[in-house]
Amino acid sequence: MPSILVIDDDASIAETLDLYLTEEGYKVRTALTGTDGLNEYVQEPPDVVILDIRLPDVDGFAVLEDLKKENENVKVIMITAFHDMETTINAMKSGAFDYIHKPVNVDELDLAIKKALKSLEMEKKIDGLLMEPSRSFRVGDIIGTGNEMREIFKTIGIVSQSRTTVLIQGESGTGKELIAKVIHHNTSPDEPFIAVNCSAIVETLLESELFGHEKGSFTGAVSRKLGKFELARYGSVFLDEISEMSVNLQAKLLRVLQEMEFDRVGGKDKVRVNARIMAATNKDLKALVKEGKFRDDLYYRLNIVSINLPPLRARHQDIPQLIDYLLTKINLDLHKKIIGVSDEMMEIFMNYNWPGNVRELENLLVRACVVAKGQILGVNDFPELGKEEAAKPTSDAAADLFKPMEPGKFLTLDEVEERYIRKIIKETDKNKGEICDILGVSRPTLERKLEKYGITFERE
Repeated sequence: MPSILVIDDDASIAETLDLYLTEEGYKVRTALTGTDGLNEYVQEPPDVVILDIRLPDVDGFAVLEDLKKENENVKVIMITAFHDMETTINAMKSGAFDYIHKPVNVDELDLAIKKALKSLEMEKKIDGLLMEPSRSFRVGDIIGTGNEMREIFKTIGIVSQSRTTVLIQGESGTGKELIAKVIHHNTSPDEPFIAVNCSAIVETLLESELFGHEKGSFTGAVSRKLGKFELARYGSVFLDEISEMSVNLQAKLLRVLQEMEFDRVGGKDKVRVNARIMAATNKDLKALVKEGKFRDDLYYRLNIVSINLPPLRARHQDIPQLIDYLLTKINLDLHKKIIGVSDEMMEIFMNYNWPGNVRELENLLVRACVVAKGQILGVNDFPELGKEEAAKPTSDAAADLFKPMEPGKFLTLDEVEERYIRKIIKETDKNKGEICDILGVSRPTLERKLEKYGITFERE
């Protein structure tokens, strides 16, 4: 019979968990203080510990630390009434097996316990995995309370204990670079974080940017230049829009990941790579691999740990909190005193599809704050959205997009794509960068499509 120790200063919660878990077939003991809980653990170590973070005599993280000293593979499920990102990351980074919010959902708790016992069973068959001691870290500004975001916070906490390669996937504007910065600051905050946009630099220059070059290696190379991998030292190199990297450079990056060393352009000496490599893309790399546009061996090297960011339209519950956070940030930057948005505007925001994700939300708020005359932002402060109906494409508009020129005929995918691009350009005043965000493509991809369909678009 699996055994569980519940450490929670709320007697009613401890009793409720005792009754529920006993009925589920577990042997249960409870403790109302951290000290009593540690004593109970030492006397008879359980299979799983359910630990409250807020205890009357000692902090839950201190209890977790002591439990890890007794048994570094102890399975601890932490619970708390606080829904902040920092606590979640700290718990997972400190070695908690899982993290659950109060009021406790028994289904979620039951699943966490079964996962812990399964992990324990596997560890008994092998020698177990030793985790590095946790380090203090600094938390970035990521807003999210839904299950998907909470799992991402847990992953950040876990991956911050090592220097493994991380692949961050998500639509444009979802905050992929911000995730990379949080991982960096949780791993090596005193070292450089260097971001490289693979689509913004031509291939010949990108190779020199990444690996550096020797004096005289090509025309204009008047002196030795260190590449990003060297400049990052023991920090992080973030390769944004990795899907746009040429096949030639993909092969060289693969060698870096395999051997953790490279040659400068025109150089003969091997240079060691000490930085963590993180990559990001708004494309489906797996699909590109199948199409032969991205190396499969590089994909698997990059995809050691994958973080998939949900689009804003899939996490509408975070919009009010995001607005509060972004307005605080904007007020500091612009020296404004904007309090919030009107109920009518909030309803429009909650029903909008957010093709540009969090970046679009921030841009809208910045523009509104610049021109706002009051402390509450209303519908008139967001002419880009206008009325609520403007935020929702009508079925007639969608039908027009697919309507063929002649009855009985059907449009090709290229024809639909061309119509959609022309529609976005015609009905918005966006520049090319913003159009890329709406379409979810890179700048080079947009340029190729404009040329392909003969679309003239001069706005920058």
